[in-house]
Amino acid sequence: METRDLRSLGFKVTQPRLRVLELLERAKPRHMTAEEIYRALLEAGDDIGLATVYRVLTQFEGAGLVLKHNFEGGHAVYELDRGTHHDHMVDVETGKIIEFTSPEIEALQREIAAKHGYALEDHALVLYVRKVGQK
Repeated sequence: METRDLRSLGFKVTQPRLRVLELLERAKPRHMTAEEIYRALLEAGDDIGLATVYRVLTQFEGAGLVLKHNFEGGHAVYELDRGTHHDHMVDVETGKIIEFTSPEIEALQREIAAKHGYALEDHALVLYVRKVGQK
């Protein structure tokens, strides 16, 4: 996303907004907590406070630029909304978040909704997993 794209969403282009956006664009893994974003900014020498990071993320979420996920047992994580649907698995031992897509699962969810007389509007699927062999 570029500066003009921020403007088109109604945002004034500020250094904190640009830096948070840059971090989310380059994030590997793609999900980051506000605290991780804040630490990365500090390490890069940016003088941006944690409250500002939260404010920017909330603004981005409201504009549909960022998705916020609240997985059980962890902090909220953020990722850029890249316009393609995916689901998540969360490793209960490490907290690692794994993205996946499954046309079969998507079709089954639409089928289940239809059987009950509904059309699926949206959904969020999170699988909490453990590596095989771990207890």
